[in-house]
Amino acid sequence: MKYFFFFFICSISGVSFGQTSLAQYEKYPVFEECKTVTVDLLEDCFKDTLHQFIYENFKVPEKVFTENYKGNVNVLFEVTKEGRFKVLYIDAIYSELKEEAKRVFESLPEVEPATFNGSPAYVQFSFPITIPLVAPGESIVHSTAGLTENEREALADEFDAIVNLPYTNEEYRSNINIPLSHHNYSLFDPALNKVGLNNHTAQKPYIYSEVNKYYDFEAAEKELLKNKTSWFGRKFWNEHLVTVKGKDYWLTFDAGVDLQAGKDIDAAIDTYNNTRLVYTQGGIGKHLNFFGVIYESQGRFADYFNRYAESILPAGGNPAIIPGHGIAKRFRSDSYDYPVATGHISYTPSKFFNLQLGHGKTFIGDGYRSLLFSDNASPYPFLKMNTTFWKLKYTNTWMSLRDVRPEATVDRAYRTKYMATHYLSYNITKRLNLGFFESVIWQSDNDRGFDVNYLNPIIFYRAIEFSTGSRSGNALMGISGKYKINDRVNIYGQLIIDEFSTSDVFGGAGSYKNKTGYQLGLKYYDAFGLKNLYLQTEYNRVRPYTYSHNSIVLNYGHNNQSMAHTLGANFSEFIAIARYQKGRIYGDLKLISAKRGFEFNTEEDASFYGGDIYGTENDRVSENGNELAQGNTTDFFHAELQAGYVINPATNLKIYGSFIYRNFEPKINTETVFENQTSWVNFGIRTDLFNWYYDF
Repeated sequence: MKYFFFFFICSISGVSFGQTSLAQYEKYPVFEECKTVTVDLLEDCFKDTLHQFIYENFKVPEKVFTENYKGNVNVLFEVTKEGRFKVLYIDAIYSELKEEAKRVFESLPEVEPATFNGSPAYVQFSFPITIPLVAPGESIVHSTAGLTENEREALADEFDAIVNLPYTNEEYRSNINIPLSHHNYSLFDPALNKVGLNNHTAQKPYIYSEVNKYYDFEAAEKELLKNKTSWFGRKFWNEHLVTVKGKDYWLTFDAGVDLQAGKDIDAAIDTYNNTRLVYTQGGIGKHLNFFGVIYESQGRFADYFNRYAESILPAGGNPAIIPGHGIAKRFRSDSYDYPVATGHISYTPSKFFNLQLGHGKTFIGDGYRSLLFSDNASPYPFLKMNTTFWKLKYTNTWMSLRDVRPEATVDRAYRTKYMATHYLSYNITKRLNLGFFESVIWQSDNDRGFDVNYLNPIIFYRAIEFSTGSRSGNALMGISGKYKINDRVNIYGQLIIDEFSTSDVFGGAGSYKNKTGYQLGLKYYDAFGLKNLYLQTEYNRVRPYTYSHNSIVLNYGHNNQSMAHTLGANFSEFIAIARYQKGRIYGDLKLISAKRGFEFNTEEDASFYGGDIYGTENDRVSENGNELAQGNTTDFFHAELQAGYVINPATNLKIYGSFIYRNFEPKINTETVFENQTSWVNFGIRTDLFNWYYDF
């Protein structure tokens, strides 16, 4: 019978009352009878008052008495932002019970709505009405002898009793990571950076429930909804393809694409990308959420992109690594096949802790680039723990990385290395935030494997590095900061230190051990009074040899890609970005000018100048006198314009056109570094779940 489906929400000692939404709120709805009650007692008062009202007003139908029915009427309802009770679903064996429950809930008086952050918020609850009725405070007597014969026979309808409740955008109140997308993040970045908020914006990806407190995802989505009534119209323009929701679980399932067609005009190459993907997300109970996506892709890109992908090819015969994605095998004669899978499980036992296990990426910082930890490289397995309380947010991440170069392989297997980081964000004032970063990479020497020393989330990793052997790991430290000038303007920055020799860092002799970098940036929201115009400028400067190491594998890289800045090291870079969206139409403009230093890699000069993070310091060109952009100094300019239309805001499906102009002028042309220009026109339709980086 249907009420068996709700067995676990009923207790033998009293009426069960469940909150079914994952929404978090500060204050329960308030009945008139509860207005004099203190905040900490509002929950009990709300439940008791509701129970009393139902007991006094519910009229059990005669048919139920006649057939001597005992069980529950389970009501899923919502208290709206206006304080009204709205019935979402009723589960009962008799239609008469359903009608009576609906009548009683519709007769409830309006109440003061629940609030979050001082603003009205809607919240959902489930309430089991016990039949026969039980007065508040009385126990509900159930037989402990097990199910009766009639009840066992009724279990034949157990499958039919499973119902699909209306999906109400549970993802926005869940603890799932928001997919990393620079444009999508810019939409709610202004809401997160108002003066006086006690949030933390450097640790990315964000969790939906964290952002939903400050930015109303549902309201933003409703503004974009099209008036479609057919199933196809709703699914194509407004909704997830498949939604499943029960009392204490939900999931969505979608198919997506990343289809591109274009041309590298200068190299006369027809470019394309053909990605098909499926992804799902959901929640089980109040504390567990999940997200997963599988990509199957083939593509051919602009000439400079293809050459770079092939320059970082792995050992073993595969022709390339697609930047930000992974190892590719040959497809046809001039293209690549590169499958990728990412996802995570998110467990939130309390409002203070969130644990994640997955395969994906992390980003630390408030800028477009990060000098500490970025989403530039391919996905990797990770375990993450977020701890948030008072004015602090503390993030620990443990990762398994790979070095896939021929010189690092062992018995034809890629070399595994491990990385552990922690980042402590502290809101010093309502305007000023500082973050403290530390990271260490170690390899599996002497069957060391994953060293449990690094599981300690508090101890300094640098101390662990020395306790396990001074050359057993590579540690980095950094600081980030942000200052909110007002609600529309903030400045941010980072400092990375990869060598802990103060005499070399501050000595002014240009030591190769002066392995530092810094970032300065500014954001301007609703620029010049134009709503939704987002402007950003950023300057990055990283000295030679930063992120590299004198061992084979202890560099700051994974799958032949940097774990920090896309350009590696030995460069200075200026970035200007403009983003705008009105309704479903959006546009992005990005300009980058940089001075970069490459190795010559010729028979005449095979020295390491500090640009390639996979170079070894043993081959350095000089002990002292090292300067920024030394080696084969190259002027680099990148301009990228994209405009598009959001087809479906629920799935981030977009259609767009883009144009990239790239100019690359080294001091000396070599086999691998030579002057070239690119004009790349591209059109596509994509499900926007990750960042593509073409600006290298």
